[in-house]
Amino acid sequence: MDGFGALSLLPVVCVLVVAVLTRRTLLAMICGTAVGSIILGGFGFFDSWVEYVGKSLSDETLQWLLTVIVLFGILITLFERSGAVGDFARWTERFVNSRRKSLVLTWLLGVVMFVDDYLNALAVGTSMKGITDRYKVPRTMLGFLVKSTAAPICVLVPFSTWAIFFSGLLEAEGVTVDGSGFGAYLQAIPFIFFGWIMLLIGFLVSIGAFPLLGSVRKDSARAATTGDVFPESMTAEERTEKLGTDLAGTDADGFTPQPVTVGAGSSSHSADGVAPESGPATSTLTVSHTTGAGASRKPMPYNFLIPIITMIAVTILTEVDVLKGTTAALLVAIVLYVVQRKMSLKQIFEAAYAGVASMLFVILLSVLAFMVQKMNIDLGLADFVIESTEPFMSGAFLPAVVFLVCGVYAYATGSFWDLAAVITPIVIPLALAMDVDPILAAAAIFSGAALGSTTCLYGDGIILTSKAVGLKPLNLMTAILPYAGIAAGLSFVLYLVVGVISF
Repeated sequence: MDGFGALSLLPVVCVLVVAVLTRRTLLAMICGTAVGSIILGGFGFFDSWVEYVGKSLSDETLQWLLTVIVLFGILITLFERSGAVGDFARWTERFVNSRRKSLVLTWLLGVVMFVDDYLNALAVGTSMKGITDRYKVPRTMLGFLVKSTAAPICVLVPFSTWAIFFSGLLEAEGVTVDGSGFGAYLQAIPFIFFGWIMLLIGFLVSIGAFPLLGSVRKDSARAATTGDVFPESMTAEERTEKLGTDLAGTDADGFTPQPVTVGAGSSSHSADGVAPESGPATSTLTVSHTTGAGASRKPMPYNFLIPIITMIAVTILTEVDVLKGTTAALLVAIVLYVVQRKMSLKQIFEAAYAGVASMLFVILLSVLAFMVQKMNIDLGLADFVIESTEPFMSGAFLPAVVFLVCGVYAYATGSFWDLAAVITPIVIPLALAMDVDPILAAAAIFSGAALGSTTCLYGDGIILTSKAVGLKPLNLMTAILPYAGIAAGLSFVLYLVVGVISF
């Protein structure tokens, strides 16, 4: 299909505009796919929309992603209902006794979860929100710290899903060192500037050596005075829903907790309305939580740590197969909780059902995101962007322009690995023809993909992280953008400098 020129930008623009105006990501995605269907299908736009639903659902990558999402949902629900997350939070009190330490631990866990950005987002977000809530850290700040490590660490550590995929792209284009694309990727790592800078900014923010910006700064000030860790834009119903979800599973006796009651009134916990261990409550919410006879018992962090360690180990040992790692972690968790009588088999099945249901919003967004990607391909968006910027892709400026184009395209479309697969066969021959180091040009591509994954409103990284930390995707994106913008600007300058020096 021939490209549609500038019209190919309309679906992406529609998604971003509607999301900002309505603060409803799902509505924005539906509007964007509707606009794409009208452009592609004309008067038969409804049939076109249905066709792209089918294309999205038949995509093997989406099927894999949805399976991982469902398994993660079940595992997270088991963590919550068994009391594993609550035990982990109580155990960390031994060495996490300040706000700064809770932030540093969040950053360190993100670095440790280098195997895959999905694992990073869900595991770190789920395990740390109860701990950071205790010290009035806003959820937007927690989400930023998670995202500052997710894609950046995965693109820098060679034993990750990202590194393996990108190594294959290099080898397919004949860019090898000692006969392998992996060797070429190792040489590219020092030049993946966005990953390094974003990691550094995240660390500096965690230790208080970097200023708070944008919504993170605003939410931090509110959290410090009111104890409310959620963004001001979230409605009372949304806050109550998130609070109830977070408190579920924190029962100290380790069994399925008693129902959490959230209503109007004043809190008896503290002046700012924050329960000491159970998480936050706004100044207009009262939290009633039954702790049971086991409240004073020694916490058992291994009920959380053993499944997580199993996930990481199996993922690495199975050639970075996150699906196998998640399945193994789920099986280990079930055995642990049944043997210890934390949960009965009936409760396991009930938790599994609840876990799948809790991910329905994420599943819908993922399907719509893949629809946008499919439409972008048929609209010829990649060709339009490349053709528009190709005159600037010359000589010493090639790495900087490639990074800028890849970052903008990835942010606009939610396509990261697909972006690299499309643009690498174009950029590498250009680099060779212009006598530019192809490894440097490839590093610029990978940096751009990491930038998109870190910031894109409807990218899988933002969607999963927002679910894990209890935010709307739009709240998370706006929190990240100021920091990612600084990292992107510095990366662009570095690619200019290195491009000029090496040309």
